[in-house]
Amino acid sequence: MMKYSNATNYALHTMVHIMRQSDGEPIGVQELAAMQKLSPTYLSKILTKLTKSGLIESTPGVKGGYKISRGKKEISFLDIIKSIEGDTNLFECSIHHEGCLIENVMRQAEDNMKQELESKLLIDIVKMAEDKQAGVQN
Repeated sequence: MMKYSNATNYALHTMVHIMRQSDGEPIGVQELAAMQKLSPTYLSKILTKLTKSGLIESTPGVKGGYKISRGKKEISFLDIIKSIEGDTNLFECSIHHEGCLIENVMRQAEDNMKQELESKLLIDIVKMAEDKQAGVQN
């Protein structure tokens, strides 16, 4: 099956960590990197992409770091995936002919997946993680 890059995996986890900052204070790259056992340099590249896509904002300085720049209830899985992977199609027909029936099937599947990922909000994962940490059982 298809596979997203490790950067997307780290971006999703990083966004959950940032969203869990209850006071909305910026969280530093060192702390975010340590949580996932990543090099701060590698994570900085991911954070730059998330910043460029408008999902987070960067605050410089000693007490600086990253925080969510949009409403937490607006951020979908697809938003984060697009910021890291771009918005290209997974499948491109290598035999260039019009109305490729195989490409039509693949595109429809991709569209379905994109709709599913767009309907899934990261805030729901944040809430589940907080409930799990608090020991609340559903």
